[in-house]
Amino acid sequence: MKNYLLCCDWGTSSFRLRLIKLSDSQIVGEVFTDDGIASIFNSWKKNLELGGLNRDQFFRNYLTGQIDILSAQLSFDLQMVMIVISGMASSSIGMEEIPYTNLPYPVDGSQAGMRYFEARSDFPHDIILISGVRSETDVMRGEETQLVGLLTINELLSFREKEAVFIFPGTHSKHMYVSGGNLVGFQTFMTGEVFKIMSNHSILKDSVEHGKQTEFREQEIEAFKLGIRQSGRSSILNSMFRVRTNQLFNTLGKRENKYYLSGLLIGNELGYLAKKEEYELVLCSGNNLYELYKLGIEELNLNERTTTVSADVIDKATVAGQIKIYQSQTLKLNKI
Repeated sequence: MKNYLLCCDWGTSSFRLRLIKLSDSQIVGEVFTDDGIASIFNSWKKNLELGGLNRDQFFRNYLTGQIDILSAQLSFDLQMVMIVISGMASSSIGMEEIPYTNLPYPVDGSQAGMRYFEARSDFPHDIILISGVRSETDVMRGEETQLVGLLTINELLSFREKEAVFIFPGTHSKHMYVSGGNLVGFQTFMTGEVFKIMSNHSILKDSVEHGKQTEFREQEIEAFKLGIRQSGRSSILNSMFRVRTNQLFNTLGKRENKYYLSGLLIGNELGYLAKKEEYELVLCSGNNLYELYKLGIEELNLNERTTTVSADVIDKATVAGQIKIYQSQTLKLNKI
């Protein structure tokens, strides 16, 4: 079964398992659930209080269940297929905590932190568990594997040696600085989480409309741009209160106000990049934030030095990174 690899992306709030054919890196099949590391860890703690399984076995049992589902879905025997796991599985609430790798971090994955677990009679799969990366003030797990994958793509290979900032929007957005073939620094921005808190649990909650939207009206786009511009004019703490006065004074409707708040926060995240003129920018977003970040970059006049990566490429980047790290680590293991 050395022609195949199981690639698992296990984040805080989601789980994705894919079977990969190594000869052409094609995805043969996959399963996806909302059983992220946080929920599995909480379930294990409750189970342990009742005298249940130890942590390692509990997580392996969950993996076995998902592998069985994928095996049945494909009518394919997956025993003895190695698993590569990235994301939060190597964190303090994961399968086993693995120390972070320090910067600088080669973007070819050759120095990725990992731990190898041999197959057992009750779990017939070798495991490579990939760790995250740390700086003096910041940490991440998972995005560095995506970065390794992105930089295997022909169109992006040149960015390995350039001065570039890779922007990964999300609940906790990451800005990753690449130079001379290494990840040399990164910053985390709590943009998505602050938006959720302010729009659902603060005095602003009655001033914005809730719910997801896939299309934007012209009024909403203009409100978002207004928020982007305002983000550079005054303190973010003062600007956010305008969300309330916009609604009180009928300046913006609740739906537009939602985008004004989003513009304030995204503008606050991206605004400093205007001064980083020596860096090219790479926008990496496969979710519904892509259009908003693209608009924000345009409004801040950053688009001329920004490369955008399509959603389908982002979706495949994690697998490409896992394969690259697997190939690098198995070479090391074979030399031991």
